[in-house]
Amino acid sequence: MNDIPQQHPHGAEAIAPGSQAALRAWNRERITEILEEHGTLTQAQLARISGLSPATVSNIVKSLESDGAVNRTPVTSSGRRALGISLTSDRSIAVGVDIGRRHIRLIAATRGREVLAERFVPLPVGHTAEKTLVVVGAEYTELLAETGRGQSDVIGIGVGIPGPIDQRSKHVVDGAILPEWVGIQAVPRLEATFGRPVILENDANLGALGEVSFGDHTAKRSLVYVKVATGIGAGIVIDGALLPGSIGISGEIGHMGLHTSDAICRCGNRGCLETVASTQTLLKQLRESGRTATKSEDIVELAQAGDLAAQRLLEDAGGAVGRACAHIANLLGPEVIVIGGPLAVLGESFLGPIRASMRRHSVPLIRETVGLEATSRGDQTEALGAVALVLRAPHNVQDLTAIRH
Repeated sequence: MNDIPQQHPHGAEAIAPGSQAALRAWNRERITEILEEHGTLTQAQLARISGLSPATVSNIVKSLESDGAVNRTPVTSSGRRALGISLTSDRSIAVGVDIGRRHIRLIAATRGREVLAERFVPLPVGHTAEKTLVVVGAEYTELLAETGRGQSDVIGIGVGIPGPIDQRSKHVVDGAILPEWVGIQAVPRLEATFGRPVILENDANLGALGEVSFGDHTAKRSLVYVKVATGIGAGIVIDGALLPGSIGISGEIGHMGLHTSDAICRCGNRGCLETVASTQTLLKQLRESGRTATKSEDIVELAQAGDLAAQRLLEDAGGAVGRACAHIANLLGPEVIVIGGPLAVLGESFLGPIRASMRRHSVPLIRETVGLEATSRGDQTEALGAVALVLRAPHNVQDLTAIRH
């Protein structure tokens, strides 16, 4: 296998043949960047992701270990015991914040992807930005206290919000699940609250980053994370990087027209996926059938208790989501599509209808090669993705916004 890179990762010219010292330095930097991006990996995974030969990777790992830059710890990979390689942690940490329709979640983790502390607070529907910032600020103070770190140890803060974000203006735009945040100068307000640099991102995009950085898919180079919640969105990772769209808005599959419903969507169109498969739609239909259902957990509890109406609605919703996943699979051909959101805890009772519909509507080779799984990190996924957003950024915290590809 050819270990000579065609281009330096930061845009420098290709390394001249015969410059072995420069080549070794480049390869060492490449392995370090992969560990920063993905967290703990085996040497086999490092070789596969980097394109370097196993022997080269082994030598680089030995060099990094002798310098105290990496640790080896026992892990399980593909059902077998192996040694995981991870960067040695210092006192620096990244913080991820997931602001949802009914909650906030904060997670602090080291550069080596070790989660140090987590805070969760339920919020009322319709919480204003002003009140939320007060709560987030207080929880952030408690989070730091739990980690034993100070402000100077925080290299940056990633924040996720459920809705499209125009990355040119950093505004949450119309169509967000949190209309109270639309048009607000969110980044300056958040940075004033935290006193540290902030990167703002859509929650589905963070879900995708959470899966490839902390979940069971750290070795995957292409993955789509589909979050089914009050809204439905997709985060897309291609060749290890987020696919953000030209202005930062992509993956709005909740507004994919499926022509199975005449209902008017909040976007103004008819027949969008959200009109048949969002948790908001399912809750409304359950209440119309005489059930008491006000939050996503009620859907889960009714379905697990054997409620026939809830099970039928989940089957119909899963069929619609599966059809959308088939379109994604046919278009992008990712290694895996991961289902997240509050209904993912139902496992096969929700994934089954999605899988059957996805197979029905995808082309033969795609249906045999694109996997479908539930998120491996549950309701932590988006906050962990926000942590990964910071860890993937340049080390200079003042340049955090350069993370967007």
